[in-house]
Amino acid sequence: MDLIITLVLTLFMLLYAISNNIFVGFALLISTGLFCLIAIRRGFSLASLLKMASLGGKKAFIVLRIFVLIGAITGIWMASGTVPSIVYYGILYMNPHFFILYAFLITAGVSFLLGTSFGTVGTVGVALMLMARSGEVNVDLTAGAIMAGAYFGDRCSPMSSSANLVAHLTNTDLYGNIKAMFKTAAVPLVIAIIGYTLLSFSAPLGQSSQQMSIEIQKVFSTNLITLIPALSILILALFRVNVKLSMSISIALAAVIAYMVQGVSLLNLFNFTLFGYELDASSPLHNILGGGGVISMWKAIFIVFLSSVLANIFEGTQMLSSLEGQLMKAKTRFGVFSSTTFVGLMSSAIGCNQAIAVFLTEQLMRKTYQKNKLPNTALAIDIENTGIVIAALIPWNIAAFVPTTTLGVSPSGFIPYAFYLYLIPITQIIYWALTSKNKKNSE
Repeated sequence: MDLIITLVLTLFMLLYAISNNIFVGFALLISTGLFCLIAIRRGFSLASLLKMASLGGKKAFIVLRIFVLIGAITGIWMASGTVPSIVYYGILYMNPHFFILYAFLITAGVSFLLGTSFGTVGTVGVALMLMARSGEVNVDLTAGAIMAGAYFGDRCSPMSSSANLVAHLTNTDLYGNIKAMFKTAAVPLVIAIIGYTLLSFSAPLGQSSQQMSIEIQKVFSTNLITLIPALSILILALFRVNVKLSMSISIALAAVIAYMVQGVSLLNLFNFTLFGYELDASSPLHNILGGGGVISMWKAIFIVFLSSVLANIFEGTQMLSSLEGQLMKAKTRFGVFSSTTFVGLMSSAIGCNQAIAVFLTEQLMRKTYQKNKLPNTALAIDIENTGIVIAALIPWNIAAFVPTTTLGVSPSGFIPYAFYLYLIPITQIIYWALTSKNKKNSE
């Protein structure tokens, strides 16, 4: 009973924090303390819990490298003129009446190449958001299209760490899983494209974006050389170069271009990389074009560290194993998928991390699939269709918190417009409900 109460209390604190614009790290810190108290009550020593927390924290440092690179690449791409040039050429050649559709399709294509939602949002996503702001397009709508596109590749790219993690945990073939992912996402993808096309007509890129294009040319050199850092990311992705190495190379190229082409001093390069890019206050672009920097990622880093600590405590204490018995009561394919959806939702909300949601969902649902004689491929695809995409819809989850922080938008305002993400589990629930009903009628 104490576990249920703490889980509910944790959700309440996280919801309260996000709705009142309070940093969710505080709520997560309190909930971590409460779960530790439960563990102590169940016989675990404080020393053993500290050891579990330490191991969890060490695991987090592996993930944190990508956050440092995201902060750095956003600031340095601004200084090199890469982001301004993307915005400039986008405004010049993009049909303004299809901007929202472009935002979805471009981020979907880039994320499939890179295999990372964070890398996609931190590069082309930032440029698209700048275009939206300059053209007076609803930023939440734009963020929804960008988030949906970014998680297209995060879910089904061969380069995706989450896709590889699911295949590894379930002992399934990665490319077989990807084929099944495309199949189960076909209907949501078509609906999303139609939806973004219709919304594009109601939210075109405004004429004010043309003024931004003029201002960009006054401040930056926009020759094609400035696009090299962006092209290097895409080219290296085609050769399946590790995304961390690709981003490091891109940062180095951008630094050289910022110094040689844009005339940025070495001291300013360091400042922009660490603290984020900022134009002179007198510039009309001051409040539009800026941000990034390693320091800007500190909140995300804090949440990842805490969530990793909490996940390791869950694993070490087997605190959630009591839920397995309830989950194993599912007897139909609809029931099994519904249980997986529930576990994916709860683990995404409590764990605040996409990887943790995958670990917990696989751990808690494995026996249920085995009892119902379902293959490992079914478990793998169901995790991809639940925890992977649901995590991006939880405002305090890192999967949503990092991209929205990078884009400078509300952590929850994008949710109604991220069609592709929530249509995947919804269409699968409907499919399995109809399948189970038809099977029951035939019997």
